Amino acid sequence: MPENRFLNMKSGLFSIVILLLFSATSMHAQQRVSDTVVSTFLIQASYSLQFPGKNLSEYFGYNSTIGVVLGYKTSQNWLWNAQFGFIFGDQVNGREELLSRISTPTGEIIDGDGTFTSLALFERGYHFQAKIGKIIPVFGPNPNSGIYFMTGLGYLAHRIHIETQFGTAPQITGDYAKGYDKLRGGFAHSLETGYMLMSNHRALNFSLGFEFIHAYTRSLRDYDFNLMGFDNTKYTDHYYGLRINWMIPAYKRSPQRYYYY
Repeated sequence: MPENRFLNMKSGLFSIVILLLFSATSMHAQQRVSDTVVSTFLIQASYSLQFPGKNLSEYFGYNSTIGVVLGYKTSQNWLWNAQFGFIFGDQVNGREELLSRISTPTGEIIDGDGTFTSLALFERGYHFQAKIGKIIPVFGPNPNSGIYFMTGLGYLAHRIHIETQFGTAPQITGDYAKGYDKLRGGFAHSLETGYMLMSNHRALNFSLGFEFIHAYTRSLRDYDFNLMGFDNTKYTDHYYGLRINWMIPAYKRSPQRYYYY
């Protein structure tokens, strides 16, 4: 009996020690973000609402961009990001001019069966870039939050996507569509500033900022039906946008280190 009682007491003390150690570790893990500038991997989902400028506004209105960001935040609050964004929208300008060579005098499109069809125009594109930035820890609950500044270099491309709403339109299918889509691409650089929050309790982690993208683009098609030849113009395309990045935090095995997804 005494031996069993001793074993039960020992087991109880061991459980209490384990519980205290776990609580202390958890408290330390929670305090790291609130007290210390942490280094952490960052995996984020992003959304941008963008407005065009310069030559881009000739064919497009506002658009959206969704993407992913893979990054790393250092213990000195430096940010290193690699990101990819998919550009999409339905605000396309210059429809009549763009389709003038395949339209009737009244602006209608005749399909392969000799009846009228309807075409819908969309903006499509992509943008990938590498970014570097810095967090200034002000106006935040911890030294990992604050105003940030970033700059980046990358590549951007965009085009007009044409869809047939009903019927068939052989004039804009296959290789013929390439003569109308105004595909352009080229080197781009960006500037971004905003506010980044890393919550002490991992409940809310995001960045919200204004982004400016300056792209030097040219036609990537060999033939443009509207020009009846190759477009050798050099374009300057601007995107002005409001951007939000969402981070979902998760622990790895050790609670001493954060990994953000």
